[in-house]
Parts: sequence; C-alpha cells; structure tokens
Amino acid sequence: MTGKPLWVHILTGIGIVILLVVVFLQSLHLITRHDKTLTIPAVTGKSFAEARQILESKGFEVELQDSIYNDTAKPLSVLRQFPDAEALVKVNRTVYLTINKAIPPLIEMPNLEGLSFRSAEISMNQYGLKLEDTLYRTDFAKNSVLEQQYNGERIKAGTKVPQGSPIVLILGSGLGHEDFSVPDLVGLNYNDAKVLLESNGLNVGSVIPGIDPNAFVGRQSPEHMSPDGRVNRIRQGQSVDLWLQADKPVRLPAGEVPEPVEQ
Repeated sequence: MTGKPLWVHILTGIGIVILLVVVFLQSLHLITRHDKTLTIPAVTGKSFAEARQILESKGFEVELQDSIYNDTAKPLSVLRQFPDAEALVKVNRTVYLTINKAIPPLIEMPNLEGLSFRSAEISMNQYGLKLEDTLYRTDFAKNSVLEQQYNGERIKAGTKVPQGSPIVLILGSGLGHEDFSVPDLVGLNYNDAKVLLESNGLNVGSVIPGIDPNAFVGRQSPEHMSPDGRVNRIRQGQSVDLWLQADKPVRLPAGEVPEPVEQ
C-alpha cells in the first residue's frame, strides 16, 4: 500500500484511460488517413502504360474500364478517365481508364448509293467512316450518291471494312446545258456501247434482259433517229436504255424496209 489517497489512484487510472483512447484515435487516424485527399493528375492522351505508372506513383489504384476505337487517337492511348483530372479524392481511390483499341473493328459497309450527299454524310458518321473525297459525274440526280468507292474500287453494301476507313463518293452534277445527237449504239456489243455512252457523259439506263458483255445492242431508247428521219437530241447526264441480243443485228440500207416474216 502506498501512502497516496484513493482518489489519486482513481484520477491516475482515468488519466491513463483517456491517454490510451487519444493515442488509439490518433493511430487510427494515421492508419486510415481519413481526411487525406489527393488531386488526380490528367492522363488523357497518354499511353496506358504511362498513365498507369503516373497514377500508381501518386497512390491511386488503376483499373481498365473499357476499350473503344477512335481513328484520331493513338492506339492504346487513354481516351477517358474517371474521376476526371483535377478532382480531389481520398488516397487509394481507384481511377478507371478507357483506352483506344490498337486494331480498328470491322463493320459492314452501309448502302449510300441513292442517298443525298447530306444523308450519306450522316450515315458515314454513324458507322465511323471517313469521307476521303467527292467526285462528280454528269447525271440528272444532282448531289445524289451514284457510287461509293473504297481503295479505288466500287464497294458493295455489307462488305466488311475497318472502322474509320476513307470512302470516296461519286455524286451527280446535274444535266449538261448543251444537247447533242443521240449516239447510234445498235450493232455494238454491250461493253463498246457503254464506253461510247460514258465518253459522251451519258449513263447506261435499263439493260434488257440483263448485262452481257458479249451481247449486242439490238435496240436503244431514245433511238438515234426519230421516225421522221431526224436525229434525236440528248443532254449530258441522261440515260439510254439498251435491249441486248445474242446475234449481231443486220443493218438495212437507209430507206429499205425489212420484208415481213411469214407466219
């Protein structure tokens, strides 16, 4: 037994308990760093490896949230981060990153032919395609898409192409202002007739019964000559319909009427 009164021992015990509680709370505060915050650095545009190194060096966890494709960004670069840059967050907070794919995904080429130029632009943006160039061809369908091309060749709708591919659109420029004689195509094979039409700024219209490079033109519309013997006129951008046949038609001398076929 000591000579100190009981109340001294009680106060001493209470003081020790209070001291232990304070030390415990301070230790807990240091361990959890409850009010410790950091500013998230900006890593958008950096490579994933560099962004991860920067964030982890600052005490953040890093998690890959998603990968999408953007043809204007570098492969595997960070497109988005969450939380955003300059945000104040607690230590050990996880930062989620969205990166750019290294290889563009394949998509189906949409059908742009027949659309107006504006509608074609909207469709290309929706599919993630780029407009490389626009070329014009004489055609009555002014500013309408006559043909879609990829790598210099006409491309069919549904063909697989990489997202972000450059596409060339052939547009109609409208009808020409001057008219000229309808070319005489009867007796030519289909390919020669097509070349002659295109060289005059004309289009192949309907082909009956169907395109056959080895078939001959037996009839055309509009015809070269009118029934009264005058040469028909046509403007650039218009179309000529063709009727094909297997045998080359026999041309009769001018003014001669074919003999009637016996029934």
